[in-house]
Amino acid sequence: MPHVVALYRYPVKGFTPERCEVVTVLDEGRIVGDRVLGIRFANSGVIDDAWSTKHEFVALVNTPGIARLQLRFDHKALGLCISLEGTVLVNEALDETGRKNIAAAIENYVLKLDENPLSSHSDRLPLRLVGDGVTPRYQDNEAGQITLHGRASLAAVGTAVGDNDLSERRFRSNIVIDGLEAWEEQSWVGRKIRIGQVNFEVVMPKTRCLATQANPDSGNRDLPILKTLTHAFSQEKPTFAVAMVTRGAGGQVHVGDKVSLLD
Repeated sequence: MPHVVALYRYPVKGFTPERCEVVTVLDEGRIVGDRVLGIRFANSGVIDDAWSTKHEFVALVNTPGIARLQLRFDHKALGLCISLEGTVLVNEALDETGRKNIAAAIENYVLKLDENPLSSHSDRLPLRLVGDGVTPRYQDNEAGQITLHGRASLAAVGTAVGDNDLSERRFRSNIVIDGLEAWEEQSWVGRKIRIGQVNFEVVMPKTRCLATQANPDSGNRDLPILKTLTHAFSQEKPTFAVAMVTRGAGGQVHVGDKVSLLD
């Protein structure tokens, strides 16, 4: 029986995940505490609380070195601590001063990286920390789709790319399951499934970007994930994992919950 083996949420878009034993899915389909903050470029014309594409944020797609940062977000007190190799770079509350200090600390770190989106784009400065820390809104898709992959599919990609310990953190899924054949979850597109208390519709395969090629520990782009997906698995576009929306009420999903097809 397919079942949940790992759950993740990402308090700050593009930064390190929190591994959870349980997540709460809202009726609208987003996970509580997921992508509630983002580090946005100054030249973005989007208002702070509005959704925009990942290309208007500091994120792994344009700044692989942020993978080296460790993040701890206090969801109750609304405080954010960011560290590098055990050294705290910034630890602030989400008030006006704290937001400026957090954005400045990220800016200083990013500008020192060899690969960064700021050095040749001064119009992107100063960075600004957006989001209220409560409302999940900065997922890659404006509809806030929840993502899922199977461990067997991860193993297949690892074998193809020559890394049998390939980290699933490269793919930034919310829900990871086991008990399927490789790529079986891709066959669920257009179907309804139930995980824990929540019914989902699987709406599309998840097209991947350069973020997957960043090592989640070192921040180096070290593996040709995109080329491997298209060439080794005959994909037209590099896809891994599936995107889902809720069908009905939200609820909780726990590690260990069974996953069942509804149609």
